[in-house]
Amino acid sequence: MNKSATATAAHPTPRPALMAGLTLAIAGAVLFSTKAVLAKLMYRYHVDAVTVLAFRMLFSLPVFAAVAIWKMRSEAPLPVADRWRLVLLGVVGYYLSSFLDFLGLQFISVGLERLILFLTPTFVLLITSVFLKRHISRIEWLALLVSYCGIVLVFVHDLRGGAGSTSIGALLVLGSALSYALYLLMSGEMVRRIGSLRLVAYAMCVSSAVCIGQFFVLRPASMLVQPAAVYWYSLANGIFCTVLPVFMTMIAVQRIGASTASQAGMIGPVSTLFLGALVLKEPITAVQLGGTAMVLAGIYMLSKKK
Repeated sequence: MNKSATATAAHPTPRPALMAGLTLAIAGAVLFSTKAVLAKLMYRYHVDAVTVLAFRMLFSLPVFAAVAIWKMRSEAPLPVADRWRLVLLGVVGYYLSSFLDFLGLQFISVGLERLILFLTPTFVLLITSVFLKRHISRIEWLALLVSYCGIVLVFVHDLRGGAGSTSIGALLVLGSALSYALYLLMSGEMVRRIGSLRLVAYAMCVSSAVCIGQFFVLRPASMLVQPAAVYWYSLANGIFCTVLPVFMTMIAVQRIGASTASQAGMIGPVSTLFLGALVLKEPITAVQLGGTAMVLAGIYMLSKKK
């Protein structure tokens, strides 16, 4: 992957390859963002976040387990220290962030949820500044200010639906974005050593085990019996909103680079806003569009700075 990234930086990407990479990045962002809409649909059947998350991982685990087994057989065993790091990454990066996200979705709109999650790059920047003493430039501070103003705008707008529940939901999703930012920071060095495919497969297996184990600890086994619609939504959530986006994004990064892929991924919160209106009948207002534009502008400024 390092060789690919070097080649991409040294030579311009051919247009067909660029378009293919952009298509994968955009499709991956849209599919991944759709998980919030599917979660909202499942909540209509009186299932909770613990159940939604467990069902999602039950359907995606076989694919990640197959990739993990393939990597175990084809590559050298990992040191014990790396195995424990992968366990930590699986718990913090995928389990905790997903659990807090689905909990928050019980209280807020999918549009606000996606905007808050899109602040993950700004959390990475702030964490590296505070703990790693990285200097933040003026343009980066401006980008942070614009992004957070956009979130505040949409948040205040959504408070009309219930200040208490909206605040709780927003804080939960904020915790989700923060935990995923920590995962990104912790995984950076490991990705270079063991590869993104191997890291994702192993970490997702750990996350799946924790999510499924949590379900059986906190819920009776009888809750595995659900209406047929819950199973179909869970299958779509596990395959189309989890497995496919992970691999599509990884391939896109290899083809067009992380920076370009991240810029293409900005379509995510916009697609969620319109999917929420189309499927869930959540209204789209000028305030929401304005806040979305501000968040995207801030993230775009950060990506150009990089």
